Amino acid sequence: MSDFMKFLYTSYIKPQLAAAPQEEYEAPLDLVRNVLDPHARECYEKALEFTAIHAFLLGLRTGRGLPGLNG
Repeated sequence: MSDFMKFLYTSYIKPQLAAAPQEEYEAPLDLVRNVLDPHARECYEKALEFTAIHAFLLGLRTGRGLPGLNG
């Protein structure tokens, strides 16, 4: 993964995820974070980074194809 994508994750994507309303997902997310040992939590965070970056890229690729949602 490029350095730019990692920068984009830490500077834009991760803050957006943190600011998003978590309501029904808050308890399961906290449970996962709290039961993991430090190494497993680090692996979880890397997996989250990977998934979020690729979801962002998918949104960029498909966003133009959704004219009703692009306001």
